Formats: sequence, structure tokens, C-alpha cells
Amino acid sequence: MATIIKLKGEITSYLFRKPLFCSPFHFSRFYSRFLHSHFDADVHVDVDDPKLLLKSLRQQCKLGFTKVEDALSVFRQLNSLRPITTIIDFNQLFTAMLKIKPFPPFPTVISLSRHLHFSGPSPDLCFLDILSNCYCRLGYVDLGFSILALIIKLGFPPDIVTFNTLINGLIHTHHLVHAVHLLDKIVKLGFQPDLIVYGTMFKGLCSIGNNAAALNLLRNMESHGHCMPNVVIYSTIIDSLCKDKLLPQALRLFAEMKTKGIQPGVITYTSLIRGLCTLGHRKEAEEYLTEMLRNNIPPDIETYSMLIDMYCKEGMVVEARAIFENMIKRSHAPNIFTYSALIDGYCLYGEMDEAEKLINLMVKNGCQPNVVTLSSVINGYCKSKNVEKGLRLLHEMPLKGLTPNVVTYNTLIDALCKDNRLTCALQLFKEMKAQGVKPDIFTWNSLINGFCKNAKLDEAREKIKEMENNRVVPDIFTYSSLMDGFCEAGRLGEALDVFSLLVDRGLQPNVLSYTIIIKGLCKKGLLKDAEELFKKMEENGCSPNDCTFNTLIRGFLDCKDISRALELVSIMRSKKFAADNRTISSLVGLLTDPNVSDEDKYLLKKFFEN
Repeated sequence: MATIIKLKGEITSYLFRKPLFCSPFHFSRFYSRFLHSHFDADVHVDVDDPKLLLKSLRQQCKLGFTKVEDALSVFRQLNSLRPITTIIDFNQLFTAMLKIKPFPPFPTVISLSRHLHFSGPSPDLCFLDILSNCYCRLGYVDLGFSILALIIKLGFPPDIVTFNTLINGLIHTHHLVHAVHLLDKIVKLGFQPDLIVYGTMFKGLCSIGNNAAALNLLRNMESHGHCMPNVVIYSTIIDSLCKDKLLPQALRLFAEMKTKGIQPGVITYTSLIRGLCTLGHRKEAEEYLTEMLRNNIPPDIETYSMLIDMYCKEGMVVEARAIFENMIKRSHAPNIFTYSALIDGYCLYGEMDEAEKLINLMVKNGCQPNVVTLSSVINGYCKSKNVEKGLRLLHEMPLKGLTPNVVTYNTLIDALCKDNRLTCALQLFKEMKAQGVKPDIFTWNSLINGFCKNAKLDEAREKIKEMENNRVVPDIFTYSSLMDGFCEAGRLGEALDVFSLLVDRGLQPNVLSYTIIIKGLCKKGLLKDAEELFKKMEENGCSPNDCTFNTLIRGFLDCKDISRALELVSIMRSKKFAADNRTISSLVGLLTDPNVSDEDKYLLKKFFEN
């Protein structure tokens, strides 16, 4: 986009790389043909009292229209009056037309304006602003700016409406940088944009995550002084900051608005509470909820739903249910999101009876479960080792008018694979594809992991090739499953080959992949290699976890290297990790092992005494 500024030597007119000044009316030729099929410009309507007709037509414009055809009829009659009426009446008609819902007829208004351009009264500033608005709303902001040039050429002084229209056009066509620049220019020239323009600007900047520009615009708005930010503008920025997990900045802005006497509303508090919940700051979220209630700002349905979801995710389902009951007492009817959040909480922790009761309650209250709700229930059944019930619910979903999504299928395929029911998992995989649901990385990984756990390594390799053919790129978990399968099958060389390929595939080995190879090396008795890899992973910036330590420790215990194993246990404890049950059992078992020397048994006893 090229930018040329020409407005009495000071103001900018944004001209795009398209040829603009052939005439903005060119755009409407197609629609003109449509209009000429409805009336002819030279047809005149004979009436007994033109003044009475004009009064009637003006009344119709004030009442508005629901059909474009009715507006066209009014235009035809207005255009047929002799002497021709003023441009003001046509402006009133066009304004009414642009209020037709749900789809304002912008192209039709452009065509009608072209008709007037050749046979009607001379345009005024309001007429040209309406035309510019139509172009901008259709996404032709360059033509909107050409109307600005025409306004200047005709000698009209552009007003704030003219510039508001262009700014909104730039925002809606995602040229926010240019919109900010134009806003800055017109403010410097003495124009005063209203809160609606600023609000649209902030909403646009925040929608693309440009928080820095939004904060800069906020400071500029305050410095100009003619239009001060209100609670809506502050809430818009705070919400954006919270969504981008910039909580300290959001809290500072929240404190600032209160200092300036701008009272936060329910939307402001809800945004902050959501931001705190997302980052796991439950206590702080509760504090802001308390403050909100203390200020007599009742939570809305979104606030309640968000809190219920937060408590459920932290395993506090009883507390979530208490909030749910409190919400009902305050006459807030739960919606699909509220019910789904609480149902998901019950399902995550295996309380399927409560989940089923809640589903019955929501149906009784006229709120039908959606795909998300039933997918949570299916996940609950799978976690409760009741996959059959989950499968039945899957096949009942179409009867309820619901289409299972990739999450629904993934949940069941993963559960079937973990239950070693690969045949059923593959059958469901085929059904999923037949229903037009595209498998994602999680689907493929579940199947590949299932094959590897069942020592079907050749089939796992074939599935990796198949997923690549379907343009799904294998990730670190895919290859980790394959490496683990090879290690369990005693095919360490092939596991090492896969491990060495990770970097070539653009993947960085993680703690899981390192631990798998360390386990494979220990299984082969290659403790020196295992310990070298253990050191190398730390050098590569991948810290071992408790599973890595326990794996290596058990490797040394299996080879009866008690002293080194106990050294590693000491290091593990210093890092705040604990020996797991398998490691403890191995240590205890060595106390009575006849092949363990007295010296090593002494070390073990001393270890347990400490």
C-alpha cells in the first residue's frame, strides 16, 4: 500500500496500488444492470399531489425497510418526482437501506448512487460519506479513499464521519498500522474521534495480539485529552493481555484504571480471573472474585463457568459443585459451558455416576449435551476402564444429531490401544476416516504406540510411513514409541539408529527419548554407555527426571553394582526426586540375595538406616 498525503497540504489520503481515479462508480456497473431490470431512469410517475407522495416516501424511509425491493420502489418514485427532490431525501433512503439486516445491500446502494451521479441532484458531503462507507464495508478501502479525493476536489471539508469511515475500513481490512497512522494525523489536525472509533481501534489491535500498539494508543488517547478511555477500552486491553499470559501488565493496568476513578465491570474482573486461572493462580483468582462481590458486581454466567472449570481441573470437584449450586441460587441458569465444565471434572476423576446424573439434569433443564460434553463422558468411561460404554455412546451420538470429532475418536482409539485391543482400534480408525474425520498426530501416535507395546514393530514402521503419506509429520513421541518397542524387543541397535535420526528429522531428544535409550543400554548391561548418555543429556540441556534416575539406578542394581547405585540414589535425593516402588523393591530384595557380598549388604543396611 502506498501512502500519499494530500489534504490542504496536511492530511493524508491513502491510495492503493490499484488505479483509483478512473471512477469509483465503475465498480457498480454490474449492479446497474440489475437495477435497470427493475426500473428505467426516464420513467416518470404521475401523481395528483407530489408533496403528499414525498411526505409518504420520507415516512417510509424513517420507518426503515426489511426488503431491498421496497427500498428500490421508493428510490424509483423519488427519482421520478419533478422537479427532482433534494439529495437529502436520497441520503435518508440510503441510510435506511444500510440498516437492512442481516446483510445490508452495500452494492445496491453503490449502484443507486451511480444512477444519481448521472441523472439526480448534486452530491453533498453526507452522500459521499455514505458511498465511502459502502466501499469500505465491502473491503474496497482504496475506493473509499478515492471518495475522499473527490470530496476535496468538490470543495467539501471532510468531517469526522469521513475519517471514521476510512479508519473503520482500514481496521476491518486488517490494515491496522495504517489506521493508527491516519488516526494520529487527523487528531493533530484538530479532529476529535469519538469513543466508538477508539473502541474499534483497540478491539482490532487486541484481536491480532498487538498489545504494545494498544498500550501506546491508550497513552496517545490520554495525552490528546479530548476523549478519555473508559471501562470498555481498559477491559479490552486487559482481556488481551490476560489471553497472552501477560498477567503483570494486566494487573498494573487494572490498578491504574481504579486509580483514575474508572470502576471495573464484570467483564474486567472476569478477564483477570480467567488470566489468573489459566496460569494456576487460584488463590489470587478467589481474591479478585471476593473483591468483585464486595463491590456489588455480581458474577455473570461466564465468570461462574470459568471458576467451575478451574476448580475441576485442579481436582476440586466438590468446590466446583458448590459454586454451581450457588450460581443457581443467584438465579443464573447454567449453560452448556457450565454443565460441560462440571461434567468434565467428574469424568476426569472417575465419578461417572455423578456425571450421568448431571447430564440427566441438564437435559431436564432444556440444555442438550454437545460433542464436547459427550466426548468428556467418553473419556471418563475410558479412564474408568469401561471402554464398551464409551463405544456405545460414540455410536449413539449421530442419533442425537451430533457428529463425533477427532477428540472423540482419539479418546477411544487410545483407550483401545492401551487395552491391547488393536483390532478394535484399527476398525474404529477406519470408521473415523470413513466419516470424514481426519486423523491427527495424536491418533497416529496412539496406534503406533499400541503396535510397539504389542511388539508389532514392522506394523508400527508401516504406520509411520502411512502417516507421512497423509502429510502428518511424526513427532518425538512417535519415534520414542518406536525406540521403546525396539528396546523391549532386545533390538537395541535399531533403537539407537532411530535415536541418531532424531536431529536429522529436526527433532531434539527429550527426557523421554533419553530415558528409553538409557533403559535399553542398561538392559543389555552396557552401564558405562548408559552413564555416558546420562551425562550427555545434561550437557545438551535436557535435565534427567525421576524416571531417568530410577531407570539408571535399577540398571546398576541389576548388575549388582550396589555402591554406584547408592551414589546415584544420593544424587537423586539431592535433586528432590524419590526412589519409586520398583527401585525400593530391588534394594530390599538385594538384602537377602545370596549373591550380594556382605560389604554391599552393609552399605544397603546403612542406606535404609539413614
